[in-house]
Amino acid sequence: MLEKKEIRFEQDIETVLTSEGGWQSVRFADTNYNPSIGMDASVLIDFIQETQPRAWKRYVSIYNEAAEDRFVRRFNEEVTTHGLLHVLRKGIRDRGVHFRVIYFRPVSSISYDNLKLYEANRFHCIRQFYYSANNRNSIDMVLAVNGIPLVALELKNQYTGQNVQHAKLQFEQNRDPRELVFQFNTRFLVYFAVDHYDVFMTTKLARNKTYFLPFNQGSHGPGNVGGAGNPANPEGYPTAYLWEEVLKRNQLMDIIERFMNLEVKKNILIFPRYHQLDVVKKLVADTKEYGSGKNYLIQHSAGSGKSNSIAWLAYHLASLHNQENEPIYSSIIIVTDRTVLDRQLQDTLLSFEHTTGQVETIGDNKTSQHLKDAINDRKKIIITTLQKFPVIYDEIESVAGRNFAIIVDEAHSSQTGSSAQKLKQALADKEASLKEYQEIEEAIENQSLDDQDKLVQTLLSQGQHNNLSFFAFTATPKEKTVEMFGTKQKDGSYRPFHIYSMRQAIEEGFILDVLNNYMTYKASYRIAKEIEENPELPKTEAVRAIARYQSFHPWVLRQKTEIIIEQFREVTKKAINGRAKAMIVTSSRLHAVRYMKEFKQYIEEKSYEDLDVLVAFSGTVNDDGEEYTEPKLNITKSGERIQENQLKETFHSDDFNLLIVAEKYQTGFDEPLLHTMFVDKKLRGVKAVQTLSRLNRTMPGKKDTFVLDFVNTEEEIFEAFQPFYEATTLKEEININLIYDTQSKLRKFYVYNDDDIKQVMKINEQAGNKQDERLLGRLSSLFKPILGRYEELEEDVQYDFRVTLRNFNKWYNYIAQIDRTFDKDLLEESIFTGFLLKFIPKEKREKISIDDKVKLEYYKLQEDFQGEISLIAEDDGSGMLEHPGTVDATVKPTDEHDTLEEIIQRINERFPEDFTEGDRVLVETMHRTLRKSADAKLVNMARNNSVEMFENNLFKEQFQDFIIEQYTENQSAYGKLFDADQSYYNTIYSFIAKDLYKWLRSQTPDNYA
Repeated sequence: MLEKKEIRFEQDIETVLTSEGGWQSVRFADTNYNPSIGMDASVLIDFIQETQPRAWKRYVSIYNEAAEDRFVRRFNEEVTTHGLLHVLRKGIRDRGVHFRVIYFRPVSSISYDNLKLYEANRFHCIRQFYYSANNRNSIDMVLAVNGIPLVALELKNQYTGQNVQHAKLQFEQNRDPRELVFQFNTRFLVYFAVDHYDVFMTTKLARNKTYFLPFNQGSHGPGNVGGAGNPANPEGYPTAYLWEEVLKRNQLMDIIERFMNLEVKKNILIFPRYHQLDVVKKLVADTKEYGSGKNYLIQHSAGSGKSNSIAWLAYHLASLHNQENEPIYSSIIIVTDRTVLDRQLQDTLLSFEHTTGQVETIGDNKTSQHLKDAINDRKKIIITTLQKFPVIYDEIESVAGRNFAIIVDEAHSSQTGSSAQKLKQALADKEASLKEYQEIEEAIENQSLDDQDKLVQTLLSQGQHNNLSFFAFTATPKEKTVEMFGTKQKDGSYRPFHIYSMRQAIEEGFILDVLNNYMTYKASYRIAKEIEENPELPKTEAVRAIARYQSFHPWVLRQKTEIIIEQFREVTKKAINGRAKAMIVTSSRLHAVRYMKEFKQYIEEKSYEDLDVLVAFSGTVNDDGEEYTEPKLNITKSGERIQENQLKETFHSDDFNLLIVAEKYQTGFDEPLLHTMFVDKKLRGVKAVQTLSRLNRTMPGKKDTFVLDFVNTEEEIFEAFQPFYEATTLKEEININLIYDTQSKLRKFYVYNDDDIKQVMKINEQAGNKQDERLLGRLSSLFKPILGRYEELEEDVQYDFRVTLRNFNKWYNYIAQIDRTFDKDLLEESIFTGFLLKFIPKEKREKISIDDKVKLEYYKLQEDFQGEISLIAEDDGSGMLEHPGTVDATVKPTDEHDTLEEIIQRINERFPEDFTEGDRVLVETMHRTLRKSADAKLVNMARNNSVEMFENNLFKEQFQDFIIEQYTENQSAYGKLFDADQSYYNTIYSFIAKDLYKWLRSQTPDNYA
């Protein structure tokens, strides 16, 4: 008969751990576990005496018969001061005697003595572990090393009506965190709640505040597209990977030594999530098998812990040896696009043993010279930005025979540009590619690399190199990223090496679904002509100018401000136990400044003491002759200016809850308290995903997020997110020969020829030797006739040429990263076109001023969509990207001219249904009536005060009286002002007040005497 009690589940796990996992089964009754010290000290002291006899002998000579008690006391003192993880890695010291309480496995198999010490550890698997002197409660299974309990497992069996949730509750409710054995980072380092289908994990017991993380593989297995949970296991339990892989003694000891770390600021122990453990393990195994020279794309969702994954990978690669026990990589270089390097990344690396002096961070306070020195000095792990490479690529000492692992944080299209090419020029082993080149060009067969000119050196650095391995991490790979770093499949497509999808991260609760509560607004407005003339204007520029005019209009900003602040107070402010914050994403720095002013004024008007706002933008913004910077606008409650480097920390405090941004903090900003985003900017593709993902970080008490979008539609946001929901793949590689098609098209414009390129390259070569005071001028003079030919082209042909020129330059940089063509002529043309792009004037736009020609008659915002934007799962095609089949440019049509009246009519036709004829008549009637009833007092009020004072204070009461009076005479016409929502009334009032103010200022008070 089938055994199905919980004890059977325990036995099955114990059997695997003891027969295959390297653990020894020990009955609890046979241990000397002492709950008052939370361990079996006799086992630990036996281990010390066997492995460190000389140290123990000296210790006994100091303390005599009290040695064992003093050792236990000193052990607890060190644990209390530094934490158990530190003591396991560093050992303890007492009066000049140093003890190791555990020995880790050596990375090199030739370290026989160290291997022997590792084998001397006591690895004990103990079932029904009675941990307390106060009760008879027991833990189902405990793994202890040298008498120190490190891993606790509560096991539940679906056949007995219990599951993993019961195990979690047992840890939360029945395990007192005050017990020594359960105190944080004192004994147990990790707690697993396990049933047949699911595993959850935590490193800190805190009653009902205990925060469990899922420790599952994913519904389709680790590294694959899927959702939460685990796949069926034909060989046993779906959760068997926990005891068959993770808890094997070698794997667990590696996790403790080279993965776990203490985040001091948050006071939490980090134990790797399963996808992090899996990706590092698989990347290390693949590199160990194939060596240097492969590229890897890791598509891990935002919020998946990429910083820790990168740190762990770097540390493992730094100590990785090949079959001959030689290090595979000379240096590990972590490249990030963030200007402020991730502090967490550095802290994690520096917390490990053996990294002191081996981790070099080239931050903003260091120069490219420091980067060059770090590479030449063979520092083991180097953290830097991509921007540091262009100036050092020809200053690196010989890299022949040296291999580099380059870990790219947030890989995207910048990795395909010229800076990335300079990185390869700095690190590529060009001697290896020289042999390849010599087979093609017999003329250089007998020359060494030093004799080659810079063009040949550039050609040699192109394509992939056996001494360079790229490990690229991103949540949102573009086509070029997938091809450059992805793994080519048998059908010619490319896909990531390892995937932890947005879908899985959401389903497992690692991140929140930012599309789950989405609201869009649509704007309706009517533009009227303010002048009698009807000038002809370029349509495109006029429409753009009108859109800009309305977006900056005080009525528009006022209405959006009211919606944002009231929505925040009504919904957001109550979230996360009253601590929730919001970000307002604007389309320009000037918009951010205007919003800041409007917010401050509105908050002051309403006397809201529970709100305060910050703004984030770069540089200086000029608005109406006054210059604004972040510190000028951001001021603490005590009146101090907030510097740029203080902004993140200040926003996190309780003093501020709203942050207005313009092209800042839309990527790389990690603030878990951020709950709501108000979007007033067009977002597309990767930018939309990166921006909205600022909301997805989880924290205790944060249950959901909210987005209110004034600009983008539900369909546009769906199209932006869907390709990155699961796996992002590429249908096929780029057709490299398209570059020749683009080259041919460029020549057909007859703007430049071979002789032009030859002369420019001659001067460029001379500059490489020595540049005199005339060389730059001679180069500029060479482009003078070329620009003359360009100017002779028709305007639409000029546009076509510019786009083709840019495409050629961009695509050449990309193709050079993928393959070595050894095409010197093509390289010379790319250098030439790079110079030419600097000289080609930017597109001429007919500047028009629209502010004095039009006025905004109406503006109304209304809710368009509210609900969940649902992405599609299990759809391979939705994440498939494709390269363009051609690199052709589309000829831009000449901008036609229309009369201002026709342009306005066309704009107003977009919103025919929102403002009815009745609305228009009503407003015009009120205009006429108010003008007729105007008196000298009202005229003086307008002439002697600002429009803000007039609208927000002086005219309000008079307008209300006027409306009530009109309503009594014509209820049907004016009833809508009282029946509709407040925003409709406010909109009508704002139109009337501003327009009447403008008219009143043109009047003379004497006429009303």
